[in-house]
Amino acid sequence: HVQLVESGGGSVQAGGSLRLSCTASGYTRSSYCMGWFRQAPGKEREGVAGIGVDGRITYTDSVKGRFTISIDRAKNSLYLQMNSLKPEDTAMYYCAVSIWRAPDIEERHYNIWGQGTQVTVS
Repeated sequence: HVQLVESGGGSVQAGGSLRLSCTASGYTRSSYCMGWFRQAPGKEREGVAGIGVDGRITYTDSVKGRFTISIDRAKNSLYLQMNSLKPEDTAMYYCAVSIWRAPDIEERHYNIWGQGTQVTVS
């Protein structure tokens, strides 16, 4: 079965940067959208960024201009470069694989999830 493993989280001061990575192992679904989600304490999980099979990308408004999603399908790896981090970006970040090819960040369209990596911005 497919496993997603995130890494790269940590603690950083406001204004700093982090780069999250997600590596897929097992059966790889290279023909589907992949995305990043996050969940802050006491809040619902929200979509952050998604990248479709054709390379089109979508971001949630709060991270536009600060975060960049990228993918290396040959390496089965997904990345999220996060710059100009704010305290409100503090959350557990998850990567996930969608059932669709087009980019979107609707949680209900994703059915494979990693275990998450914590990002704390102070």
